[in-house]
Amino acid sequence: MVLYYLRRNDGGATMNGLAEQIAAWENEIEIEELTSQQRKRVYVSLYQIHLPRLAETGMVDYDVNEGTVRLTDQATDMDAFLTPKGTSTYPWRRHYLALLLVGGAVVALGVFAAPFVGSTLLLWLAGGLIAGYVVTAGVEYWHHRKQREEIRAELVPDDL
Repeated sequence: MVLYYLRRNDGGATMNGLAEQIAAWENEIEIEELTSQQRKRVYVSLYQIHLPRLAETGMVDYDVNEGTVRLTDQATDMDAFLTPKGTSTYPWRRHYLALLLVGGAVVALGVFAAPFVGSTLLLWLAGGLIAGYVVTAGVEYWHHRKQREEIRAELVPDDL
């Protein structure tokens, strides 16, 4: 949660801001609704345990005197190990290939049938293929954006 928060805040934060947000996530409430006990519990565990350990690993720069925490380049390098792959389980390449093959076959049939049924059929086929590609690209883009916006599973408690 520390790494996630720091990434979302340009790589740095104060101890107070970090403790408040993590306490809010853990208690599933807004920051304004936190009690001093909830804030203190998270602050103390960050101060005594979590931030010193993250600093030892080189993932954050933790300045106790200033009360600030910053991500290091090593934290970015660790992303590949901490997060699930951003790849979709849906076979988009096969989807596009199938759309291409079916579209090519339909257009070929339309070209051969055009002298018999007219050129309007070709226009409808081409429009349908373009619409199919636009819809497919839009759905894939939406799916990709949704994956990127999700909180990294390893950085969030199970009950959040």
